[in-house]
Amino acid sequence: MEQWRGRDFQFCSMCGTMLYLKSSQYAKCRLCGLKQNAQEIVGREIRYTITAEDLRRDLGTAPFVKLDGPLSGDDKDIERARANQPCPKCNHPWLEYTSRQMRSADEGQTIFYSCPRCGHKFLHNT
Repeated sequence: MEQWRGRDFQFCSMCGTMLYLKSSQYAKCRLCGLKQNAQEIVGREIRYTITAEDLRRDLGTAPFVKLDGPLSGDDKDIERARANQPCPKCNHPWLEYTSRQMRSADEGQTIFYSCPRCGHKFLHNT
């Protein structure tokens, strides 16, 4: 639990908060105010690991992998079957539907219904 104590120079030995270089002489903890001599930091190597997804989020660009199907919000190209069931909103005589296994394999599938007339959408877990 307290692995950071005394192990890493970039973290406060009192509270675990990341230290910042206040001057060229010492690093300081922003939370508890502890000062650590900067000479203890000289020559140490800091490595950071970032992913392409981290960069994408920071830059605010579009996702590298686009979801498909009902989860994406863009389901215009999905082929739908018809159900002889009236729309609960506008009473249109039939609905279009698709199904997808959303939960674990030992549970039923989720059926996504949409009305071609009013656009009402709802789902049913079987």
